[in-house]
Amino acid sequence: MKRRVLQRLRLIGAIEGCSTLLLFFVAMPLKYLADQPSVVSVMGPIHGGLFVIYCVVLGCAMKVNGRPIKWAIKLIVAAVVPFGPFVADRGLKNELAEMSVEE
Repeated sequence: MKRRVLQRLRLIGAIEGCSTLLLFFVAMPLKYLADQPSVVSVMGPIHGGLFVIYCVVLGCAMKVNGRPIKWAIKLIVAAVVPFGPFVADRGLKNELAEMSVEE
């Protein structure tokens, strides 16, 4: 269970990270440079929903793995920065590798 929830966190983190990049580097430039605000109207709620799912899965991972709130805050901050989820994923990957060694 501990591994599975971290694997899910990595997956949703990657998806949420991609949605952040699409929002910041595709949708927003189209809104302001090409006068197409509808792209942000579609992408914004998708990204918001993915962020909420990420936070829920993060809360589950924190509870199941007994991680401190500081760990979760670090991952939430990383989730709002472009490319942050991909940087944070490296740490989650290392945690999973350590779990494999312990088992």
